[in-house]
Amino acid sequence: MIKTRFAPSPTGVLHVGGARTALFCWLYSKKMGGKFVLRIEDTDLERSTEASVQAILDGMDWLNLDYDEGPIFQTHRFDRYKTAIQQLVDQGDAYYCSCSKQRLESLRETQMANKEKPRYDGCCRELSLHPEGEKELVIRFKNPQQGEVVFTDHVKGEISVSNQELDDLIIQRSDGSPTYNLSVIVDDMDMNITHVVRGDDHVNNTPRQINILKALGAKCPEYAHVPMILGDDGKRLSKRHGAVSVMQYFDDGYLPEAILNYLVRLGWSHGDQELFSIEEMIEYFSLDDINRSASSFNTDKLKWINQQYLMSLPLTNIVKLVEQRLVKINVEHQSGSDFENIVDLYRQRVSTVNELADSILYYFQDFDEYDSKAAKKALKSVAIEPLGLLLDKLSNLEFWEKGSIHQVIEEATHELDINMGKVGQPLRVAVTGGSFSPPIDETVAMIGKTRTIERISRAIDYISSK
Repeated sequence: MIKTRFAPSPTGVLHVGGARTALFCWLYSKKMGGKFVLRIEDTDLERSTEASVQAILDGMDWLNLDYDEGPIFQTHRFDRYKTAIQQLVDQGDAYYCSCSKQRLESLRETQMANKEKPRYDGCCRELSLHPEGEKELVIRFKNPQQGEVVFTDHVKGEISVSNQELDDLIIQRSDGSPTYNLSVIVDDMDMNITHVVRGDDHVNNTPRQINILKALGAKCPEYAHVPMILGDDGKRLSKRHGAVSVMQYFDDGYLPEAILNYLVRLGWSHGDQELFSIEEMIEYFSLDDINRSASSFNTDKLKWINQQYLMSLPLTNIVKLVEQRLVKINVEHQSGSDFENIVDLYRQRVSTVNELADSILYYFQDFDEYDSKAAKKALKSVAIEPLGLLLDKLSNLEFWEKGSIHQVIEEATHELDINMGKVGQPLRVAVTGGSFSPPIDETVAMIGKTRTIERISRAIDYISSK
């Protein structure tokens, strides 16, 4: 059975790069009818935090990347790692090393001065050392000195590395804790991982890990090393390029469907198609079709995709998200068909849920200023007369509903003998602050009589003061 895993370290939030790796693993397991494992690699006890673990779980949950096994924590498996390390020692594939930090630093400096590749020189390789007294030693893997490691990567093609290029890496620290390169391969072995999909910053570890797997008598998984994501400036994606935490996009009003659609296109393609349903992603995805070159993150493209999903997802989904946003920013509102109509209209014009919520705030609370372009065009001296007439008529209106309001506006146009634009547009800017809204009679009806009267009066004062 095909089995993939996503194995983040809980030393921070779930970032865009990690989310893309998780998505690729998830898609491949779904496509092949396999299983997807979430593994938390928390052996870095100093930097791992519960908050980071929760941030990873929250991100996976928001993106709907469900896992068949996990979360599995490496800190719960230390006894298993010790057993594997002891096996390697017992069979002569690992050894104790007493080299001090000072010696290793001096060795490194000498090698760099001689323009040599910094690597451990095997000083303790044949000394058959054992821990004595309180002195704690590290354990190193005895890497083969002859031959080469050859494997075919789904992204990079065939990779061949001479064993002479690989030094004897540490697999157990002096405090007894396992290192990454040991724990990760024991996990992959025990969990029967068939395909390892990860960032290409790990590609240099792969030959070493393959040698350890062979020493433990395990079958090697297939590998797919995914290129990094770059910012618009061609440099490695970082905070300066904008939000890179997955949950930051949640906070900013993006949709998980849009994030997944954007991430799948960062380094993978299916012809010229831009928008994919989850079902299409699963159907078309292939590890062999992942691009070899790095991808550039483009916020404008992400916003465009998010807008497409805002317009195409069921209205009830978007209404619910807008309501959640209004609650979060402490704005009271009334649900109902009118509210749904407003959301449906505005979702055609914005990129995020937050923008949508901000666009309709004038229905529920007063605004401090007018849109400058709208005010310059509509709130001119000639607008005082129609606004004044509307103020009188609407103040005396007994039944505040769409039909009655529409009749008042039409009466104003006839009495002043002017077209609808010269009445409706000043009214729209007066009551909404901008130049766009649903039909003005619907808008005024929803805003309510008290607020409408106050806002028309304020607009007249605004024009007069100019």
